[in-house]
Amino acid sequence: MEEQSFDSLQLSQNLPLSQDSFQELWQSVITADILTISSPNVAQPWRGDEHIELLNEQTLTEGFDENLFELPAETLTTDAVTPPASTVPVTTDYPGKYGFQLRFQKSGTAKSVTSTFSELLNKLYCQLAKTSPIEVLVEKEPPQGAILRATAVYKKTEHVADVVRRCPHHQNEDVAEHRSHLIRVEGNQRAQYFEDVHTKRQSVTVPYEPPQLGSEITTILLSFMCNSSCMGGMNRRPILTILTLETPEGQVLGRRCFEVRVCACPGRDRKTEEENSTKMQNGTKQTKKRKSAPAAATASVKKSKPASSAEEEDKDVYVLHVRGSERYEMLKKINDGLELLDKESKKSKVSVKPEVPLPSSGKRLLQRGERSDSD
Repeated sequence: MEEQSFDSLQLSQNLPLSQDSFQELWQSVITADILTISSPNVAQPWRGDEHIELLNEQTLTEGFDENLFELPAETLTTDAVTPPASTVPVTTDYPGKYGFQLRFQKSGTAKSVTSTFSELLNKLYCQLAKTSPIEVLVEKEPPQGAILRATAVYKKTEHVADVVRRCPHHQNEDVAEHRSHLIRVEGNQRAQYFEDVHTKRQSVTVPYEPPQLGSEITTILLSFMCNSSCMGGMNRRPILTILTLETPEGQVLGRRCFEVRVCACPGRDRKTEEENSTKMQNGTKQTKKRKSAPAAATASVKKSKPASSAEEEDKDVYVLHVRGSERYEMLKKINDGLELLDKESKKSKVSVKPEVPLPSSGKRLLQRGERSDSD
């Protein structure tokens, strides 16, 4: 079949309907033989006796790189991703196999302190935006790359689902990128601030640093950027701070929880709340013992009723050892005076006769020799 170009065909040409087989139809297609193409300019048919050099195994492996499909180590390491937080966070202490513990510096209840911790209430009292040092202790070294995460949640059940945020007033005054976070880490440039996509809870992480030489603790500095009484923020709702020790993948290795109150005078508030807690504990004990109190009162009343017992006690003689003649003479004079008063009081009781009282109303008593008006 002669070669025909597509441009030479007329659009009005009527093509006959083909009734041939598929093999005959395929042979009628105008195509160049693939085997005849040896170069872009010359078309020669392929001959079976020609020698074709095939690539052997040696030529395939000479320039092959075994690490061609392996990613570099830099691309495999990714930053720590915040794990999905639960709707109701766990607030129970869990030391874990690493013995995760917290310790606070001891400070009194003076008005000048900016941060103080109450072991009786397990509660931290601190001022707004003031640094509160927290000491971290572990029994054995956690895995490399471990982090410490601080999260704030509400204490009461009716508020636990709400997210703890700063009030709008303090947010507008702050210019930091993480100005909506209540908890802030001070003195560490590697601190990272996260917000969960699902629960919107906010947290801050800092890499765990092993204790320095000669020390057993690692100190982190936290500051709380809103008062507990701020309207639009905590609004006098008590909060808890959850501090967890985690792996870079987000697996919890240990957990500690404590209550926080951000106020103007931490020492005064701590002293007041500790006294109120002690009074409540003592009050419950006193209510149990109130039933036996009236019996003691009645016994004391019965003892005070008989006067003879008091007189018998006055007749008892007691011996007093006095050191020094001057004291002896002085006490002797006092004793003689008291004895003289007792004698005079007894004489006055015997000599005085009781007078017969006159009737305040009714008939007057007649004397001897007088007559009544009716006579």
